[in-house]
Amino acid sequence: MSLMEENLNVEVEIHDRVTAVVTIGGELDADTATLLHHHLANQFLHGRRNLVLDLSALEFMDSSGLNVLIKATRETRSTGGDLHLAAPTPAVAKLFDLTGLSLTTSVHRDVGTALAAVEPAG
Repeated sequence: MSLMEENLNVEVEIHDRVTAVVTIGGELDADTATLLHHHLANQFLHGRRNLVLDLSALEFMDSSGLNVLIKATRETRSTGGDLHLAAPTPAVAKLFDLTGLSLTTSVHRDVGTALAAVEPAG
């Protein structure tokens, strides 16, 4: 495991054929953003157009991480799906508010609420 991977933990759970829950923990910054981008791109490659990102264990995010989320939002919407952010830590939620990301991307209190907001597969 490289140093880059040691600072970010990404786990993917397939919810249904078009929806995945991606749990992100650790630090999302210039050193780890590419790793997350690759995980999300893999979900798009496998036909997942709805992504729920569980951010409850994400301790830090900088502009590189925000950029990955913005790109993922664009990608999901271009395929008829959407990106839902769930359970951000207070520091990450504040970053979403300061940058306006919370105005353009759905932010939910928990994964269950985010999954309920996802359009049904069909």
